[in-house]
Amino acid sequence: MKAAVFHKPGQISCDTVEDPKIENPRDIILKVTSTAICGSDLHILSGAVPQKSPMIMGHEFMGIVAETGSGVSNLKVGDRVVVPFPIACGQCFFCQHGASPACENSNHKHYGPDGGLMDEKGAALFGYTDLYGGYSGGQAEYVRVPYGDVSPRIIPDSISDEQALFLTDIFPTGWSAIDWAQMKGGEVVAVFGSGPVGLMAQKAAWINGASRVIAIDPLDYRLKKAQEVNQADILNPNDVDVVEAIREMTGGRGADVCVDAVGFEPERSFMDKVKATVNFEKGSIKVLETCFRAVRRMGTVSIMGVYGSPYDNFPLHRIFDKGITIKQGQAPVLNYIDHLISLVVEGRVTLDDIITHTLPLTEVATGYKLFNEKQDDCVKVVLKP
Repeated sequence: MKAAVFHKPGQISCDTVEDPKIENPRDIILKVTSTAICGSDLHILSGAVPQKSPMIMGHEFMGIVAETGSGVSNLKVGDRVVVPFPIACGQCFFCQHGASPACENSNHKHYGPDGGLMDEKGAALFGYTDLYGGYSGGQAEYVRVPYGDVSPRIIPDSISDEQALFLTDIFPTGWSAIDWAQMKGGEVVAVFGSGPVGLMAQKAAWINGASRVIAIDPLDYRLKKAQEVNQADILNPNDVDVVEAIREMTGGRGADVCVDAVGFEPERSFMDKVKATVNFEKGSIKVLETCFRAVRRMGTVSIMGVYGSPYDNFPLHRIFDKGITIKQGQAPVLNYIDHLISLVVEGRVTLDDIITHTLPLTEVATGYKLFNEKQDDCVKVVLKP
């Protein structure tokens, strides 16, 4: 089969590899019909999230069940499903307590309670390095799905792949950011980053009763997308002092909720990069620091962007003084996916309006280049095997 294979930082190609096989009675084999490139994939491409050996990429995918293991009774060949990106056994302590991203059984080699830099991680993820299980991803013609009796969800024929695909990751991730804030209605939500996850968080904010949604991004084409698809107010940090602008919009208080949908690889100055090198840090927490300033006292900051190292001068003083609630981590997709499917089916949310590029899987290298280098106003790339 054909698959997108990471070889080393900066190099991803469409290669011919062996077809996946059933390895456990609870496995299914999925014929992939649509898959997407995620911002998290770019961390592997850049080398910021390390991977030593070749690996099939991709954790956003859906398709048709081609084969089932003997232990799978809830799916049959021909079912059309989406697959949440964390791999969950459904039986351990964490899976039974609504915390599937902490599954104790899927990440056999590198699971542990400590959450270290290079070991003792949480649940396995599809196509996301050996540290997170070493499972082949779904940017391929076929993919093996472990615990196929737990996570995959059947999608009705009434909705297209493009309408359903982002139920795998970015919409549940954006939804988590808003759900964690326990909104009551009427809140001002500021979303830092108008990439795919940020755009989804903006959609989720409106559905959950926001009175105003503010999109912050240094790229005008992404802000235009936030305006077009989400009717968000927009702020470009290159043009205005974002913190002061948000305070002016909120009677001097700050936003009720701030969402960091950027993570540790924002646009940075030369001095930012020097500081990170001196302190042995990966990337920067400058977006997170801005969230802590822009949120109101006793407000909530949801962190959906990835962070991969400790950071010097973490502003604990400000967090304490303002009484900020912080929630972060991998999205517990299984807690939300059934409800989110219903939102799509009922037409209460549109997800495919963020797609800017659709390419055949054979052009995966082009897709990564467009997305990584922000060429051709690229927001989201969908690949068709």
